[in-house]
Amino acid sequence: MKSHSSTLLAEVRSFRQNHPDVRYVDLIALDIPGHFYGKRYPVEMLEKVAAGGPLKLPQNAVLLGVQGGLFKIGDYCFNDGDPDANRRLVPGTLKPVSWESQPLGQMLITSDGTQAPIEFEPREVLAKVLERLHHKGIHPVVAFELEFYLFDKQLDNGLPQFARDPLSDDADDQPNLHIERLSRFSEVLDDMAQTAKDQGIDITVITAELGPGQFEINFGHLDDGLRAADWAALFCRSTRGVALKHGYRASFMAKPYLQFPGSGMHVHVSLYDGAGNNILAAHQQQPLRHAVAGCLELLPHCMPIFSPNHNAFRRLGGTVNAATRASWGFEDRDACVRIPESDPRNLRIEHRLASADANPYLVLAAILVGLEYGLDAKREPIAPLNDDRNSGTDFPLEMLEAVRAMQHQAVLRDKLGAEFVDVYCENKRQDHLAFQQEINAREYRWFL
Repeated sequence: MKSHSSTLLAEVRSFRQNHPDVRYVDLIALDIPGHFYGKRYPVEMLEKVAAGGPLKLPQNAVLLGVQGGLFKIGDYCFNDGDPDANRRLVPGTLKPVSWESQPLGQMLITSDGTQAPIEFEPREVLAKVLERLHHKGIHPVVAFELEFYLFDKQLDNGLPQFARDPLSDDADDQPNLHIERLSRFSEVLDDMAQTAKDQGIDITVITAELGPGQFEINFGHLDDGLRAADWAALFCRSTRGVALKHGYRASFMAKPYLQFPGSGMHVHVSLYDGAGNNILAAHQQQPLRHAVAGCLELLPHCMPIFSPNHNAFRRLGGTVNAATRASWGFEDRDACVRIPESDPRNLRIEHRLASADANPYLVLAAILVGLEYGLDAKREPIAPLNDDRNSGTDFPLEMLEAVRAMQHQAVLRDKLGAEFVDVYCENKRQDHLAFQQEINAREYRWFL
């Protein structure tokens, strides 16, 4: 513990020396819906925390709904006295914030690794899955890909407007994959990429996607699953901030336009043993088939994680490369689980179902549990789409049905934690019911 504190203290002191104008640091963590919560600390107080001082935040901050409200979930929130819970600083995440008007820093915090971790904190859920895999001699290597849209900064009666083309000042309202769009929006995209790199995130490929104003950013592969999910979470935060600075609004909303493709979170995962051998490639790729089978079997029960809100379910089907059934295939982007072409050393799965606004810690945890279950059960998967275009199993396409499918699934309760599953499902159910408590203009138009 002393060595750990010394490392953190050195990190804080180095940051202060390199950024003497920064007076405050945001200490942040991701809640269940995937939003950051936290506290703004004077940087001199941060030294005390790094040296081993207490860092406490309300336990129930993790339970916030999409709109920030608290729901009654068991005894949490209203019958538990709203207790504090210990958090710790995540080493290596203290970075400058460049998109605010005043100099600022930020640093991730978490309850995992404390004496009493919060069982339903997303980062803690993933940490437990990774620890169990490591004890089995399984070491994941992970890379995220995130799609997002740029909109005009100003909304039109609450509705998004197409981003303005910087060269013509016309709306970028034409769907295309043209490389020229990267040039036209290069100022904001370059700033997003550089800002992410300043946060310690390894940005690789930038792509203009099919939707108007839609882009994709790829991250480098990491042998630290927690850090890979940290990157995805931090990228969303910095990208929104940079977009506003340039007069845009960046959104990871799953389906902002019905007529255009939605935005997804694609996750590449390969598995290695302690000697560095690719587990999926062994024995003529039989473990790969088992892992795929496990992913597909659990996928229908993980839909509240992969599609975490009403809008996310709109993304499934109806447009390119978005499946409505649990399927797999080699080099097939219509599949939920795609096997990209690669050499045996880099053989991996690409999980393509999650929406871009899903919680990256929970998405990765659910994928890894599926792979783990498949390797243990050793079942054969259904036919790939390459052999049968109709292959696939149904999964829920509506939140309340999805919650029912998840809550009583024995493998998920065992591998993700029964307390987490109960809390998460009730959070999603309450959020969905709260979303329904508004009558919009269309409802009056149809039924008045």
